[in-house]
Amino acid sequence: MIYKVLFQENKQDNPRREYTHSIYIDADTSVDVREQVEKNTNYDIELIQELDEKHLEYEQQNPNFKLTEF
Repeated sequence: MIYKVLFQENKQDNPRREYTHSIYIDADTSVDVREQVEKNTNYDIELIQELDEKHLEYEQQNPNFKLTEF
């Protein structure tokens, strides 16, 4: 499954919508996604969202779409 992870780059600052970023990760479960992100980054995870087929098609239309590998 492909998951979209919404995050803030810095855990020390209060979350602000204007500074929310996203990455896409291929994993078996959302727990696996959280483990990968926490192990490899200092990101403050806001949301891990499993993308269904239609949502993934929509996200892939964005020129900045790419799968993140750690």
